[in-house]
Order: sequence, then structure tokens, then C-alpha cells
Amino acid sequence: MGTMRRTALGIFAAFTLLAAAACTITTEDPGYVPPPPLPALEQLEQAALVDPASFQAGDNTTSFITEDRTVVCSLTDARGEHLNLPYEMNSFSDQGNNRLAIVPVAHCELAHYPKPAAGDIKDDCAGTGLGYLGGTVLLTPARATYGECRSGVTQMEATYGPKGNKSGPLTRLAVLADGQNLERNGLRCSAYNGGVACGNVSAGVGFFVSRDRYELISKPAETASPAPAMASKSP
Repeated sequence: MGTMRRTALGIFAAFTLLAAAACTITTEDPGYVPPPPLPALEQLEQAALVDPASFQAGDNTTSFITEDRTVVCSLTDARGEHLNLPYEMNSFSDQGNNRLAIVPVAHCELAHYPKPAAGDIKDDCAGTGLGYLGGTVLLTPARATYGECRSGVTQMEATYGPKGNKSGPLTRLAVLADGQNLERNGLRCSAYNGGVACGNVSAGVGFFVSRDRYELISKPAETASPAPAMASKSP
């Protein structure tokens, strides 16, 4: 009987030692402050690029949606004002537009969005000054613009906005996970910091957009060289 008791105690002690060895206790550092998110262009430059194969959504178009379904974007082409978007009705392929040059662009739509600042309104909406709405952002190789003239909702609003139907082509797009980075024709887009940044890193232009704020990034104007001092005349 004593031998059985000693054996049972030994087994219990062995299990106790194993449990103690396998248990790791971690404590939070109360003084730790996470680093702030990178500026948009630095994020686009530093984040690793992912294979775009799973994000092909149409002819020469790379499209994605964010994991929280707040932003949808396409790295695509434009002919003038006509964008090649697989989820919006458009005139990109109309024969009459074939004479227009093809330009690579990045275009995003938001389910919820801030109003455009007065200084960012770039269209008078056929002279009416009415109907310029936020919720879209466009990047060309040279500049970024926020908002557009329209009378209805975007496909993103119709799908994931306040009265969205949660159905349609956007529900089938691949998710670009937080921190991932895509590139097409010199333009990049990355999902991070609760939104999406897109930019032409080499030109120093881009944007960041989220449901609560947006930022348009342009290359600082070069400082003009000071005029040479006039030489004094000899008496």
C-alpha cells in the first residue's frame, strides 16, 4: 500500500513539473508605446509586395477590398475621365474613346466617407456647383483628387454603405490584408492604418483614405532660386 502511495505521489509530482515547464507567463509592459503608423508613401515604399495574381478582377485590372469592407480599390487604366472598373458601369471600352491615351490610375470607393474640403473640390458640376460628393479618390501618375460630381451612390455605398444590400460583384473581390502592398504600372496600394494608401512613390504623390479622414499627398513645390544680387555700380 505504501509503495502505491509513493508511486502516485511521484506521478503527480512529475505532472506538476511538466505543467510548470510548459506554462509561460507574460506580462504587459505598462510603459510600452506602439510606434505610430508610417506616413503613406513610406508604407508604400517599405511594405512587401504581394503576388497580384489572386487580385485580377478584369482585363488589365487589379482590384481588392479591405478586410473590414470599408474600402474597395482598383489599380487600372483610364481614357480621359473614363475608368476601367469591373464593378461600375463605364464607357472605357467605347469605340469613341479609343483615340484617348491610356493612363494608369488607382481608384478607391468608400462605404462611409468624410466630406471633401472646400479646397479639394475640383469640378463645378456642369456649372451648378452642386453634387460634388466624397467617397471616391483617384490617383494618376501626377496627382490625387478626392470626390466627384454624381447624383447617386457608388457601388461600394450600395453594397456596404448604411443601406447596403451586401450582395453583388464587390462581395466576390479578394481581400487585401492589413499591411499588404500591391503594385501595377508604377502605382501602389496598401491596406493599413484602418484605410488604404495609394501612391506613385517615385513622383511623391498619393493619398490615404479611410471612413473618417482622407489625405492628398503632393510633391512640395521646388523652392525658387533667389534672384541674383545686383552688382553695385562704380561711381
